[in-house]
Amino acid sequence: MTIQHHPDDALLLEHAAGSLPTGPCLLVASHMEGCAHCRSRLAVLEAAGGVMLEELPAAGLDPQALARALAALDAPASAPARAQAAATHPPLPQGTAWPSALAGCPATPWRWMGPGMHWSRVTVPWDASANVFLLRIGAGKYLPQHTHSGQELTQILHGTFHDGRALFGPGDFDEADGSVRHQPVVQTGCECICLASVEGKLVFDGWLARIAGSVVGM
Repeated sequence: MTIQHHPDDALLLEHAAGSLPTGPCLLVASHMEGCAHCRSRLAVLEAAGGVMLEELPAAGLDPQALARALAALDAPASAPARAQAAATHPPLPQGTAWPSALAGCPATPWRWMGPGMHWSRVTVPWDASANVFLLRIGAGKYLPQHTHSGQELTQILHGTFHDGRALFGPGDFDEADGSVRHQPVVQTGCECICLASVEGKLVFDGWLARIAGSVVGM
């Protein structure tokens, strides 16, 4: 299936500038692994940023900058690097790959959250505040209708869903915020597995869904 939905230029520009929070940064990086179109767009944005930097007036270097750089090179391996070999992930369907952007980020086994629905918490060792998780929803099942108190980014790893706005399939990327109220419904044929990053909370319409969402961290 051809990728139809991509991060917008604002997200890619923030990614190029290194200003995205950890969760969104990992989601954008995961999308670009399988999307030549976005890798090309990012290269253009990075080149434009380089030209802008060259046009800025020269700035003085802190006298201790070299010493700090040399000390960093001599420092022990960071926690993420040590964790990479030990990272474990829940099983994915055959042919579905764990994004290499999440190397070193362990994830819990699949946990039940409702009939035909499971989730897995992804731990980012270098940023405990990152709210990243996997959702695994069976064919014909759906998330309750909801909006968002912040930004929700979703990368589809396997299967398809329709949320009333568009059809999303493997490799597609979705961005939603408080202006979006939707209900992702998994299409018939196979389950759907998504990687998600949530800034803030999902605001579910029903009280039971709100309770379940609070348990998951959604």
